[in-house]
Amino acid sequence: MADTLNWGILATGGIANTFAKGLADSRTGRLVAVGSRTRESAERFGDRHAVPHRHASYEALLADPDVQAVYICPPHPLHAEWAIKAADAGKHVLCEKPLTINYPTAMAVAEAAHRNGVFLMEAFMYRCHPQTARLIELVREGAIGQVRVICATFSFHSSFNLEGRLLNHALGGGGILDVGCYCTSMARLVAGVATGQPFAEPVRVQAAGKVGDASRVDEYAVAILTFPGDIVAQLSTGVQVNQDSVVRIYGTEGSILIPSPWFCSPVDGAVKIIVHRNGEPPREVVVETDRSLYAYEADAFAEGVQTGKSPYPAMSVEDTLSNMRTLDRWRVGIGMTYDCERIEGQTRPASGRKLAPMPSNNMRYGKVAGVEQPISRLVMGTMLEGAIMPVPHASALFDDFVERGGNAFDTAYVYGGGTSEVIFGNWVRQRGIRDQIVVIAKGAHTPYCTPEWLTKQLLESLERLQMECVDIYMLHRDNLEVPVGEFVDVLNEHVRAGRMRAFGGSNWTIERVQAANEYAAAHGLVGFAAVSNNLCLADMVSPVWDGCVASSDRESRDWFTKTQMPLFSWSSQGRGFFVRGNPNDVSDHELVRCWYSEANFRRLERAKELAARKGTTPINVAAAYVLCQPFPTFALIGPRSLSETRTSMPALDLQLTPEELAWLRGD
Repeated sequence: MADTLNWGILATGGIANTFAKGLADSRTGRLVAVGSRTRESAERFGDRHAVPHRHASYEALLADPDVQAVYICPPHPLHAEWAIKAADAGKHVLCEKPLTINYPTAMAVAEAAHRNGVFLMEAFMYRCHPQTARLIELVREGAIGQVRVICATFSFHSSFNLEGRLLNHALGGGGILDVGCYCTSMARLVAGVATGQPFAEPVRVQAAGKVGDASRVDEYAVAILTFPGDIVAQLSTGVQVNQDSVVRIYGTEGSILIPSPWFCSPVDGAVKIIVHRNGEPPREVVVETDRSLYAYEADAFAEGVQTGKSPYPAMSVEDTLSNMRTLDRWRVGIGMTYDCERIEGQTRPASGRKLAPMPSNNMRYGKVAGVEQPISRLVMGTMLEGAIMPVPHASALFDDFVERGGNAFDTAYVYGGGTSEVIFGNWVRQRGIRDQIVVIAKGAHTPYCTPEWLTKQLLESLERLQMECVDIYMLHRDNLEVPVGEFVDVLNEHVRAGRMRAFGGSNWTIERVQAANEYAAAHGLVGFAAVSNNLCLADMVSPVWDGCVASSDRESRDWFTKTQMPLFSWSSQGRGFFVRGNPNDVSDHELVRCWYSEANFRRLERAKELAARKGTTPINVAAAYVLCQPFPTFALIGPRSLSETRTSMPALDLQLTPEELAWLRGD
């Protein structure tokens, strides 16, 4: 067992007292400090639990050198900020459930823990108890055959107090986050074990519930989750209705009942699981225990600190993030959104600090004529593909990118039907960083690719973005029926009017770009300053979208090298080909259609070989291939998670020689 771990408790509410009692019963924990917002509260808590260090602020607790681990337990909306600050202070973090109020802010906490090298665990105490471990054994050994249906309930009827945390919208009230999270985590655990995985992600979430008119939180709700293997889970939760808070699992050969799934309390004198096999009398499986519920949690956490990973089935970070995604889907399904998740509520980063690049970032920068500010070589896309809650998801992605030194963002009139520009523009305004970033906007997409529509869409984009000017404006497509000079003329009008600083073309052929700049030179006008075509180690076999243009061939690369025209490459990593490309896996039809070819698989094998030699990954070799070209390049990235952004960053430090570039391409 681990050496003694010195704990600090951040907040002094009811759950803090419960954890303190459990900590006293643990084998590894010693409570040395408490932090509260007032001296009086800290002193009362300290007297009750004999805590030597009593701090009148959370900041003072995190600055205490004797504290090694912090238990975070203020109201839900405060979890993210103080978990991040605890990680930044070098403390290991046990954060009360839910880790945060949504998946995007949970990602920010996970990244803070990763960045600081501290251990993070979400405090689902039942996951640390021997009862849950025994349940897993029963499912794994086929005690009821193949799992078919999981029914999990955690629900109670609280007093109707709009000031108390359970029904307080501002405090993240409602049943789904408070206790529905238990049901979700249990269903995902059982479905995972039943399919040979640590946990499962539902492929479908259907939801119904009651959002109170006065409370504006979910007072009771249900969800139907469909998992791989045709496993179905029925979840029921609430803070305004009494239900039997039990778990039942039904299989092909029987069922399992857990009478006290969440608090693992004795029933008729023993902690037990009841197994019903078809045609046999019920069997009581007694679980031996020697510590209290929260003592098991503290000791599991201490083991995680020692080994660097949560002892299964305690919550891993990956498990927590999956759980938060499912909770988001449940809430979205019943229309339950907190004010702090709306556009007007995204007033600051999850960390609570002012947004600024971290000194340790490794970002690299380039230049484009007409734009004074250096431009980050990685450019953040704003399509927000796959986001369950686009507004908080955007804030998390964009905040993290800026902290990593990124300052360039790629937007477009058509992204999200216009909502992406609105979300991005509001984020820029709320962070107050317009002068610190480079905004690339695109418009005039087919079939609206004319000078007239260019102007209409530019003006609307500026309105959505709440900006007077964008730094680079790209024609999103070309229209060969329009003389190139007409585009150049109208673009120059907007440059003179101060609506854009520079312009270029996305998915324009070299011939048309050349013609545009020849026209500009002949008429004393500004020409194209950049191009945004596909450039990738893998050739685009079939266009990802209609009208796409790639510049990966030797002739195109030679032209860019000769002219030194900056190229902003989209799908620079083959939209996942260098991670998921496999000739034996054709399940991703778009990946197969656009990127599968014998030549590309040979390039993938060479990328793997070079990655092994350089101690990196094939995806970073693919990104470095773009960034190390002998002409100015910028790689557009569209991460769906903060970890995807993080794992893109090493490509900036990977230097490839001309010989390596040629060998990778094989041409």
